[in-house]
Amino acid sequence: MHVVPGLKVLYFGTPVVLVSSRNPDGTANLAPMSSAWWLGQSGMLGLGDSGQTTANLRRERECVLNLPSSALVDAVDRIALTTGRSDVPEYKARQGYRYEPDKFAAAGLTAQPSELVQAPRVAECPVQLECRVVAAHPFAGADVRATAFQVEVLRAHVEQELLVPGTHYVDPLRWDPLIMKFCEFFGGGHVVHPSRLAAGWDMPHRLRPEPDPAAVSR
Repeated sequence: MHVVPGLKVLYFGTPVVLVSSRNPDGTANLAPMSSAWWLGQSGMLGLGDSGQTTANLRRERECVLNLPSSALVDAVDRIALTTGRSDVPEYKARQGYRYEPDKFAAAGLTAQPSELVQAPRVAECPVQLECRVVAAHPFAGADVRATAFQVEVLRAHVEQELLVPGTHYVDPLRWDPLIMKFCEFFGGGHVVHPSRLAAGWDMPHRLRPEPDPAAVSR
C-alpha cells in the first residue's frame, strides 16, 4: 500500500562529490555535495546559492569533481559541516556549520595540481574530473535557493586498478563510490559512518555503521 507522507527530503541516493574550486585570493576551497549527475561528457551540479563553491563557480567558471570511494568517508565527514564563507549564514550556523579556510587540511586530504584548470584535484580520490562551467540555471522553490551548474568534463583521471583491463571502462565491481541517502553515508549497500550532516539537518534517524558481512565471514 502506498501512502502520501509529504516527504521533506528527496535524497534517495546519489554519489558524494568533493568539489574543489578556487577562492578569490587563489586558495582552494573543497565542498562535499551529493546533488550531481552525468550524461555523456557533461555533468549537472545542484548547489545552494549561499555557499562559497557557488560563488567560486560563477566567478572562475571551472572546478574539479572528485569522487571519493566509501573508504574516504572519514575525510568527507570531517568537512560536512564547514563552509568556505567567513561570514557564515545564520541558518547554517544554527545547523552547526563553521568557517574553515583550509578544508584540505581539515579533511586530511592532499591537494594535487590539475592539468587543465586552476582548481586542484584531491589526490586520494580514485576519480577526478576536471571541468569547466558552461551554463548556470536558477533553481528556485518555496524553500530552495539554488543553482544548477552544467559542466563539461575536460579530463577524467581514474585510478588504473579501477579500469577493466585493456578498455576505457570502469569496472563496476571494483568501484565502490561513497553514496549519500537521506543525509546518511553508504558504501556497498551498508551504512559506513555516522553522519554529521544528518545531525545538522535534524534527521529523525541516527544510523550506525553496520559490520561488513565479508569481513565477518573471514
